[in-house]
Amino acid sequence: MEERTTLLAETSFQRLMMERALAMAKELERTGRVAPDGRVLDELETAAVLQGREFTRSALEGALQGHVDELEKKRRTAATADAVKGGTTKGPRRARSLRPPAT
Repeated sequence: MEERTTLLAETSFQRLMMERALAMAKELERTGRVAPDGRVLDELETAAVLQGREFTRSALEGALQGHVDELEKKRRTAATADAVKGGTTKGPRRARSLRPPAT
């Protein structure tokens, strides 16, 4: 029986993880169908562990990259805002030395 569900991803990272989860589920179903009798559980368990590790690794990587991107965006925005204020870019001038010239 076919079931349809619509999921709404709010970010590209969420969309990517949904696609990967669906691909993993399809692969596990295929693995179960082609596994020899008496080996279904072993084959599924092996596939689930291997694919689960990769899924988790990519989820962590994507979440971390999203965090880094947000921090960089905030820093760029802050740097741009400081430059736009029109503040001085030079420090105060130093007083000249009253030392007589060397002979």
